[in-house]
Amino acid sequence: MAVMNVNPTRMEMKRLQQRLKTATRGHKLLKDKTDEMIRRFITLAEENKRLRRETEKDLAKALSSFTLARSQTDARIVEEAILMPGRTVKLSCHKRKVMGIDVPAIDINDSGGELYPYSFLSVTGQLDDSVRGLNAVLFKLIKLAETEKTCNMLADEIEKNKRRVNALENIMIPQLSETIKYIKMKLDESERSATVRLMKVKDIINK
Repeated sequence: MAVMNVNPTRMEMKRLQQRLKTATRGHKLLKDKTDEMIRRFITLAEENKRLRRETEKDLAKALSSFTLARSQTDARIVEEAILMPGRTVKLSCHKRKVMGIDVPAIDINDSGGELYPYSFLSVTGQLDDSVRGLNAVLFKLIKLAETEKTCNMLADEIEKNKRRVNALENIMIPQLSETIKYIKMKLDESERSATVRLMKVKDIINK
């Protein structure tokens, strides 16, 4: 590891020793934070995987019911039955902190209106199943989007922190250590040279 281009003085050595102390402490804190982020990411990723699996299953079931309803009912009647929704869902987005990172949080405000905006006499039970299933899966889709975005943001931050940890561990800390050793060696050499010169002067005086 190449040493820094510095003046080999005691003042410079003290300054670099302080920088090394700060870098070492920062490296530990950053590594601990990254390890905790990874643990949190794994938990969220498992939750995201479970939620995605459930959502895909429920969505497939609801779409299957809808396909069956369309095959048993006139397409115009099905279209008219679902054209005007009986309830409104409003979303509001804000931020929350996860390991110091601002991640999205989505609040759902369900109007609680009529789930089936049509006459039961005009459609089959499959359409009811489809509407009920799609209504339930909507909330899971929103939660899935929130969880996936959080996972992506955590993964990006983990990658950034890993690069910082590696830079401290493999570049800055070794370079500071080597430079401090170099300065100490130079100071020792200067001290020995000064001692030799002093002894020579004493010898000359004594003669």
